[in-house]
Amino acid sequence: MATADVYSGVSHRFAPSVCVPDLVAARAAERPKSVAVCAGTQVRSELTYGELNQRAGRLAGYLRSLGVGRDILVGLCLPRSPEMAVAALGIWKAGGAYVPMDPAYPAERLAFMLDDAQAPLVICNSAIARRLQATKSQIAKSKIIDIAKLKLTSDGAAPVESSPTDISPRNLAYVIYTSGSTGKPKGEEITHGGLANLVGWHRQAFSPTPADRASHLAGLGFDAAVWELWPYLAAGASVHLADELTRNSAELLRDWLVAQGISISFVPTPLAERLLTLKWPRRTALRILLTGGDTLHHYPPAGLPFGADNNYGPTERTVVATSAPVAPDPHPGMLPPIGRAIANTEIYLLDERLEQVAAGAPGEIYIGGAGLARGYHNRPDLTEQKFIPNPFSTKPGARLYKSGDLARRLPDGQLAFLGRTDDQVKIRGHRIEPNEIVSILGRHPQIRESLVLAREDRPGDPHLVAYLALDSEVRDSGLRDFLREHLPDYMVPAMFVRLDRFPLTAHGKIDRAALPAPGPENIIEDQSSAAPRTPVERRIAGILTGLLGREDIRRDDNFFFLGGHSLMGAQLLVKLREAFAVELSLRTLFAAPTVAALAAEIERLTEDKPLGESLVVASVP
Repeated sequence: MATADVYSGVSHRFAPSVCVPDLVAARAAERPKSVAVCAGTQVRSELTYGELNQRAGRLAGYLRSLGVGRDILVGLCLPRSPEMAVAALGIWKAGGAYVPMDPAYPAERLAFMLDDAQAPLVICNSAIARRLQATKSQIAKSKIIDIAKLKLTSDGAAPVESSPTDISPRNLAYVIYTSGSTGKPKGEEITHGGLANLVGWHRQAFSPTPADRASHLAGLGFDAAVWELWPYLAAGASVHLADELTRNSAELLRDWLVAQGISISFVPTPLAERLLTLKWPRRTALRILLTGGDTLHHYPPAGLPFGADNNYGPTERTVVATSAPVAPDPHPGMLPPIGRAIANTEIYLLDERLEQVAAGAPGEIYIGGAGLARGYHNRPDLTEQKFIPNPFSTKPGARLYKSGDLARRLPDGQLAFLGRTDDQVKIRGHRIEPNEIVSILGRHPQIRESLVLAREDRPGDPHLVAYLALDSEVRDSGLRDFLREHLPDYMVPAMFVRLDRFPLTAHGKIDRAALPAPGPENIIEDQSSAAPRTPVERRIAGILTGLLGREDIRRDDNFFFLGGHSLMGAQLLVKLREAFAVELSLRTLFAAPTVAALAAEIERLTEDKPLGESLVVASVP
């Protein structure tokens, strides 16, 4: 048996035995009047630890009356809000596990998740309840619970929590769905033991205290949301939720972090890279900026008033597997490393024969130790394929997760990320299996064949491109609308490229290297669009040219069709504010994404307004 080449250390070994709900309850007993979760700046919505624990307890009593207990899955479909924390904690106190469901997902995807999870209940708010009720035929097996109607305050009518449920580390904490290579999402089963290990390591590594103020930026469907919430609530710190526009704009986020006195923040890699290039005030409460979810391309500059920490981990390994500070001393030709294994974690670099590779050689990352998922929900075949017996361990039942990620070990023991062994890609922190998109495109009656891949025609801006062989003319907007009925926005390709036929290798496979770059001659789009007509349209087109690097933008061109995304959209909104003295929301951009539609909205808001006068926020329903 080969010697296990893993990172370990006495200071990074501990035995997490207390589950997170009990840690939060202990903080509530110690500091009942301290703020736990806060949202909003002008109009604040916040919960103290006492209120959070009490309302979660009342919700737990109600859920128990409906049959929730150990390992019973409950759908959780709420926007980022204090109520989200109440619902998750209440499900845990009842003994159950939650299934995070992003409200922005298409109804079909939400219905699939509930059906696949066999969740008897789903907790949401009034607006989401109405939306789910409209598709009730698809989720007939799940009871919809509107959390606003439960009256969980001290004078409410919801049942009071009875004796606490005895949750063990082996019980499920949540089941989170990610893109699946077979064309359907797959759910990773994460236990309370894995979550407790994450929280324990985080408290060792970053020492959060009740004096800390942490940010929360991730949506519910992204496992970073777990990391942004529970280590801080377990430590008695306060968690602050940024609004949609702020969490997508580097400049606005920097200003918010400073103004709110945030001391520790996780920021997805693409946004973190922009934050690191900005000027920061010398005095700021921020002491550590955590990042992860994608490849970090740049080292932080010298002179930042806070430290930076890079992290790596697949969803199958409770958020984080490796971590390390990133010093402002770049190594020529080498990207910032992803660090070493966190507490109670083993990292192996293996070849196809499951033998360890030589020092400095590339190998596939296999992950063992605490924090591994049980497996994939209702997918024993895939679980057996990806979670294998650990050949380096004598511990009964020890397993390794086959990640599909490639890395090499540096002389100092840290890992350098190299890429993937398969077609899986990451776009702005989201793990995407292109085959899932291809399977949906295959349902379109006019598409003969398709291929989806990630391109990075501009450095630092990866985006999905769909290559299509079509039976007849298809308009780009029709394809996007078709996909958005089935997939979340982050999985909809930015561009669609028409091919007469796919180039093939000598072995008859698609020759990816021979696929053409997207351009005016092959992008599928509405050919009837005209040039910008009004001064406002021309100004918007000019802004888009500078932002997207594309010429000849037309009045019906769609920001998202041109390669834009929510992070870039926040930059667009800032530039529009500077150009027209008008505040537009991301919601407006999603509802009015063309040059003409944006111009009409700006003209409506600026009608009869002197130039430069402060205007109301546009919020197109």
